[in-house]
Amino acid sequence: MQVQRILVLLYFFLLFPANIIGLWWAVGSPLVMDPNSICRKSRRLAGKQREICRKEIEIVEEVANGAKIALAECQYQFRHRKWNCTTAKRSLDRVIRQDTRESAFVYGITAAGVVYSVTEACNMGHLLQCTCDNHVQDITTDGEWEWGGCGDNVEYGYKKSKEFMDARKKKRRGDLTTRIQLHNNDAGRLTVKNHMRTECKCHGLSGSCTLKTCWRKMPIFRHVGIILKQKFDGAIQVQSSNDGKRLETVLDTLKPPAKSDIVYSEKSPLFCKRNRKIGSLGTKGRECIPDSMGVGGCDLLCCQRGYSTHKMTIRDNCKCRFIWCCDVRCETCMREKTIYRCL
Repeated sequence: MQVQRILVLLYFFLLFPANIIGLWWAVGSPLVMDPNSICRKSRRLAGKQREICRKEIEIVEEVANGAKIALAECQYQFRHRKWNCTTAKRSLDRVIRQDTRESAFVYGITAAGVVYSVTEACNMGHLLQCTCDNHVQDITTDGEWEWGGCGDNVEYGYKKSKEFMDARKKKRRGDLTTRIQLHNNDAGRLTVKNHMRTECKCHGLSGSCTLKTCWRKMPIFRHVGIILKQKFDGAIQVQSSNDGKRLETVLDTLKPPAKSDIVYSEKSPLFCKRNRKIGSLGTKGRECIPDSMGVGGCDLLCCQRGYSTHKMTIRDNCKCRFIWCCDVRCETCMREKTIYRCL
């Protein structure tokens, strides 16, 4: 499946940096990726993707950047769940080969990340083929403010994300996996596009607001992650229609999925125990919250197996005070912290 191949390829380079020309500048810092490394695998890419590799290598760099911010957001949103979007032992590679809610989220957040990265590159002038968006200035307002500045060119980001992330080959009759992946890609892109915000600036003497100009900005990417996580929680199970041309819900009582909904066809594994085939690393050794009834609580996260308790001493800055001008001095305090881990 071409959609699946490009996502596997992107995360292959993120998971195994030794296979690319790039560096970790420090622990936890972002990977500096050479886009040529992805394009060397162009025999695995679709026609339009191969064309972008030949003519717009700088777009591939933004695709890689988008995949990185998407992966970071995935790990943040699922940090307390049994499946935590881990990249260890090629777990993510195996998870995205299934049509579960988890893979649906990964496809959606990755397509959204590419929109975000390409759009920001346009705004910053890093791409010669696009600029920020000033077309909205032609739209009239209520007279209390007017369009000005230069907004985020989300249409261009949407276009390039679609070109690179979506398979261009003809969908085969009944190809449910391809339809699901394409649907979730677009759900991610629409989450960015449909939640643009208006940002304004006042102009006038002595801080007055005699003139206010406004422009359109993308939502903060954390907000994109939150929205897609909510869609994950309400994801809709689908199947292929009899004619193979559309997705329909498994339950007749549910309305057809909207374009911005997350959809899946396979039920998710429990992710309680290690299972290499499905990409589950289990929850043994995961830190949990003993008194919480939520997904990060020890009862749920540890799958009723119980948990161990460990005490450790931590050094913290304390009794900090501001020294004019401009220094902050702190003392070092020792405190005990209790860590709870799943058995």
